Amino acid sequence: MKWVALLAGLFSGIIGAMGLGGGAVLIIYLSLFTDMPQLKAQGVNLLFFIPTAVAAVTVYGIKKQIKWKIVLKVALWGLLGAAVGIYFADLLGGKLTSKLFGGLLVIMGVIEIFSKKGCGRDK
Repeated sequence: MKWVALLAGLFSGIIGAMGLGGGAVLIIYLSLFTDMPQLKAQGVNLLFFIPTAVAAVTVYGIKKQIKWKIVLKVALWGLLGAAVGIYFADLLGGKLTSKLFGGLLVIMGVIEIFSKKGCGRDK
């Protein structure tokens, strides 16, 4: 099982650094392969991505690919959304939160499969 942890960490870091939400990989790994409860996996995921995010922001910043005025506006709303999300995750509990997370992944996958442009592709 150590190789599964290695792959989960590697793919989570790569996908996260690309800005594609590597947390999906890490949360799935922690929930399925380590029997960690969903809410605890979410907490571990958030800590895991602090160094990954710092590295990615550094590289994208050096390449001048970040529009800081937009980032600051969105980040303020993101902080509010995080607070609301924490409240609802605690209110709903781990079982329902994991079902909602799984449903969101399925919906995103279906959209990606059937979209002509794809969700994240450049124009």
